[in-house]
Order: sequence, then C-alpha cells, then structure tokens
Amino acid sequence: MFNSVIVITDRTVLDNQLQETISGFEHKEGVVVGISREGSNESKSTQLADALERGAKIIITTIQTFPFVLDAIQKRTSLKENKYAIIADEAHSSQSGATAKKLKEVLNSDLVNENDEDLSAEDVLNASIQAKFGNKSLSFFAFTATPKAKTLEIFGVLPNPNQAPSKENKPQPFHLYTMKQAIEEGFILDVLKGYTTYKLFYKLEHSDLNKDYEVESKRAKIKIAKWMNIHPFNIAQKTEIIIEHFRTHIAHLLDNQAKAMVVTSSRQSAVRYKIAFDKYIKANDLSNLQAMVAFSGKVNDDSEGSDKEYTESNLNPNLKGRDMRKAFDTNEYQVMLVANKFQTGFDQPKLCAMYVDKKLGGVDCVQTLSRLNRTYAGKEHTFILDFVNELDEIKEAFEPYYKTSELEDVTNPNIVYDVQMKLEGNGIFTPVDIDNYASAFFNPKGTQALMSSALKPSIDRYKGAYKEAVIKIKELKEALHIAKNNKDIKGTQNLELDLKEANEKKNALDLFKKDMISFTRLYEFLSQIVDYEDAELEKLWAFSKGLIPNIRTYDEKEEVVDISLIKLTHYKLHKQRQEDIKLEGNGVLFPITDAGSAVAKDPEKEFLSKVVEKMNALFQGDFTEDDVIGYLNTITTKVMENEKVVLQVKNNTKEQAMLGGFSDAINDAVIDSLDAHQSMATQVLSEDRVRIGLANMVYDLIIKGMRA
Repeated sequence: MFNSVIVITDRTVLDNQLQETISGFEHKEGVVVGISREGSNESKSTQLADALERGAKIIITTIQTFPFVLDAIQKRTSLKENKYAIIADEAHSSQSGATAKKLKEVLNSDLVNENDEDLSAEDVLNASIQAKFGNKSLSFFAFTATPKAKTLEIFGVLPNPNQAPSKENKPQPFHLYTMKQAIEEGFILDVLKGYTTYKLFYKLEHSDLNKDYEVESKRAKIKIAKWMNIHPFNIAQKTEIIIEHFRTHIAHLLDNQAKAMVVTSSRQSAVRYKIAFDKYIKANDLSNLQAMVAFSGKVNDDSEGSDKEYTESNLNPNLKGRDMRKAFDTNEYQVMLVANKFQTGFDQPKLCAMYVDKKLGGVDCVQTLSRLNRTYAGKEHTFILDFVNELDEIKEAFEPYYKTSELEDVTNPNIVYDVQMKLEGNGIFTPVDIDNYASAFFNPKGTQALMSSALKPSIDRYKGAYKEAVIKIKELKEALHIAKNNKDIKGTQNLELDLKEANEKKNALDLFKKDMISFTRLYEFLSQIVDYEDAELEKLWAFSKGLIPNIRTYDEKEEVVDISLIKLTHYKLHKQRQEDIKLEGNGVLFPITDAGSAVAKDPEKEFLSKVVEKMNALFQGDFTEDDVIGYLNTITTKVMENEKVVLQVKNNTKEQAMLGGFSDAINDAVIDSLDAHQSMATQVLSEDRVRIGLANMVYDLIIKGMRA
C-alpha cells in the first residue's frame, strides 16, 4: 500500500516516547528510523531525506522538521511514484498550519520541475495552490483524544462525500473510541471524580493616593492579577495545602510510589513554587519528599531578596544531567512542578494527584487533567485540587469529548474573503505591492533583497501612520493635562474627544497586524479543505507572511503600570467543595465564525486606585471579584430587559434617568435574583450604600453597551 509510513508529532517529549514504543514492536534493524539530532552528525532534514531515498519503512519525526527538507529531497531523488501514509499522532494545530502545507509540498514531486530554468514564478504559485488540495500520494491518519473543530474539518469523513461540507453534511471521525467507553472498560480512569475546588478571597489597597495616576484599566487588572498569583504569601499558603494533602492522602498509594503534579501559571510561578517547596520541606524536616521543577529557558526572579537567574539545572541540582522523565519515575522524586512543559504529552501512570494553579479551558484543560487517567496496578482513584477553575468550566471543557466529538457547523469558506476585504481597505498596501512581492517570492531565482524591496513601501506607510498617531496622542495628553490643571471644562471635553479618536486610529493600526495574522492562519487552515484556486489569495497569504514581522508597534511598552504601591491587606484560601463532575456528552465543537471582525476602540482609562477598588468586592462577606461581577451582569441583564428604562437612560442625563423607573427596575431585578444570590441581594435591599453603588455600576454598564 505505501512505500513509507511517516509518524509525525509536534512535541519532542512525545516524539521520544513514540520512537521507544514503535521500536519495541519491530526489532529488525533499519525498519524503524527515528529522526533525531541525538547521536547523529547530520541535520534532521538530511536524515529524513536519506530515509525517504532508501525507502525506510517506518520513519518517526516531529512536524517541525518538514518545512526545512524540501530542498534536500529535490536535490537527492524524485519521489514521484511513491505513496506515503502520514500518521499524525496527537493531531493538533501544528498539522493544520503552514507546516502541514510544507509537508505536502515536500512529498509532492509534481512541484519539482526537471528543468529548473523553465520553472516560473507562476508555475510555483499554481503548484503551491495544487499542493494543498487533492494530493493522491498522501494518506493522512490523525489520532487524537481531543480534536479541535479545525482538526475535524481537515481529517473528518463526510457522510455524503459527493456533497460539500455543510451543517447537514458535517465531517465526522472515521473511527471513534469514546472517553465514556474507555472509562467503562477500565482502559482509563475518570479524573473528574471527587474534584475539589478552592476559593481565594483577598483585599488590596493603594498605599499612597498622592501618587495615584491614570492607567489603562484592562492592562492594570491583568498585571494586578498576575502579581497576586505569584505573591510569596499566596504561593506559600498553597504550597502548605499541597504538601500536607500529598502527605496525608497520596504518598502512601501504589506502595509509596505515587506521584503528583503541580500545574503553575507561568515559569516565574514555577520557580517560586520550587523555592517555597524546598523551604517548607526543610522547615518541616520532610527528607523523604523531593520536588522537581520543569520549565524551558531561564527565569530571573527577586523573590529571595536579590535578582537571580534560575534554570532547571540550578533548581534541580540532584538531577545531574539525567533525563527528567526517567528521574521522575524513580522513588527519588514525588512531585513535579510544571509550567507548560510536561503539562501535556507526558505519560507517567504513577501520577495520582494534580494541583492546579492555572486557568484551564478547552483542549488544554482536557489534555492537562488527563495526565492522571493512565491506569497502574493498585491505582483506583485520582485526586485534583483546583485553586483557580470552577467546576462548571471543567465540565464544559470535557463535554465535547465524552461521547462523541461533533461539529456544531462547518467554517464558512467565504470568511477568508471577508478578512481579505478588511485588510485591503486599510490603505497600508496596494495591489502593486502584493504583485511585486509575489513575483520575487514565487520565483525560484527570487532573492531576499527583492522581497524586502517589495515590502518596503507598505512598511514605510505603516510606520509613518503609526508614528503620526503616537506623536498626536502624546501631544493631546500633554494638552489635556494642562487643560485639567487650568480647570478648562470645555477645553478638557474637546481634548478628551480628540484623544479618543487618536487612540482609535492607533488601535486600528494594531488591529491591522492582528488581522493579517488571522488571515494567514485562516487561509492556511481552509485552503487544505477548500479548493479556492485563487491566485490572489495565495499572493496575499505570501505577502502577509512577509509583512507581519516587519510592522512592529514600537511603543507597546510605553505605558508601564507601576503597582509597587499596592499592598495585600486581607487573605483567605477556602476549600469550596468536593464533587463528582458528571458528564452527559452534549457538548459540541464550534467552527471559526469571527476572524478579523474586531474593531478598534479607545482603551478605557481609570485611576489605579479605582482599579484596585473594583478588584475588591463591593459587598461584605466571602465574595470574589468573579462573584460580584457575575451578580452585576445578572442585574444589568434584567434591567436591560425593561425597554422603558433603557429608553430613559438613552435620552436623559444620568441624574434624570435615576429619578425615573431606574430604581424600581433595580429593585425588581434584585428580588428576581434573590434565590440565586441571597446574601448579596439582602445587602442591596437593606443598605443604601450598596444599593446606590450597584445602581451606578449597572447604569455605567448599560451606557457602555449602548456605545459598543
């Protein structure tokens, strides 16, 4: 059937595991060829070309190798008559982007012209379009427990292959072994039993209001949240809970071989957890417990008083160069602290517990928690303690994969033209710019200098417009500051409107770059399942890939939010509940619907102290910001259902609107939500301060909704 079977994966860890597993099936030398830099003087691309040329039966490699092998293969041999089975293990986004396009080009000998001198830019352009569609020499087999909508659209089988994909003819898995069936048959464990969540309650304050200043509220909230997440006191409290839970409930399992994983939100968080773990272990004389930390690169952190550089090596001194997977499998280590690395694609059946301190969602959530589902002798239960996520969020992430993975609809292929039109309407590039770049890009003799020259007019237009916008914003800010100091009310109002307009122009330029990225990703995905046969789209794709790295927004770090004067004044980490999350399997995967649809807006500005106030609860009691915001949204939605009140808000000043039916509408909404939010509702109905504060916040949300 096939000359070679090529197994590809997008993660090095999984690549090593695959090589070990498949090599274990077939011991005959030369049948299984692993493409790896280890133990070889040749590049991975050269190794792959050699393996294909000599007809190796099974080739195992990462997909990242493929974009670099086209030249090597073209120079070494013609693969025209060959057929290949491509097995994509853990088929995720890496198989649906530019790397997959290159993979098909690598193995498509029709792209190789026997006489290079006769190969024109137009020939390569047309061949590039054809390479993405209907290549009969390749057969793809994709395996995944958590397909994305894109994965199903690319690899799924149509119920009626003679009709185009549609809502009535949605791609489906060729074969399905469900999570539900695997759990029932004992092949994997149910990791959602006894899921335990914690709630963090805290209060912050600005320690010097004389040094208060305006900031972009969204950016400030994000920075405060990150600061709080890695606050030494916060990390220390969670570390104590984790270690004591592990010692009490986990350590004795599997004849004292049980392992645990702590999922952290960032590399810096992982470093601070490791420091906190080592301190707690030493202070409590827990010599039989050792934690390993896994992250990539280097991290600078000052949590111990002076700025230090941390790496896996200096934080894991006992590893001494050993492979982390193998060392963790020994009795020497019990806990692994991870920051992305090993969070997915890591197979350790002794894992019995996971401690989650990171926001999880969608595929990432399912893959992360599923590290626990491997069976092992004596392993009957798993334990998850989650400091961040809600039970409903975890349930929502798992639902699409419990019984079957089903698309809600298919992606409308015309969406790529919508983004194309939006890009062309920005005035940054012209059709001539695209044609000039395509002539160089698709020409076998085209040079980097020619491509750079073709991009220069567009780069200059973008930089010029961006510089003009930044200068204008700076001038307006200075003028506005003077007007406020002079108490010039009318001048302040006019300048605020001008500044709003200038910010929107700058944000439109930021959005242009994001739209170009959206277009390239969307086209790379859709062109694998839709035969566009559109040279203009192909040229715009190539042009966008060239332009994106050259249009940097040079003032991205202009506004630095200084939160050094913010202090943590109250802290409580409370065990919320333990519950079996029961799945029904009624979730669906949604197609792409809104790529490139965002519009530029003026970022909201608030004083930093006000942001801090909104980060704290409006109400007395153990309520998080999420609790209050959820309640606020509930009340606002109910008030907006009163068309008469909304009309009053729209056509009157705030003072006039508040005198109308607004107050009654608030009371009605609060009473309607009494059962679901009894404690907060009681405070609204009994305290003027809370009632007035809630009314003002609801009014502001309604006004923002009208302006959006």
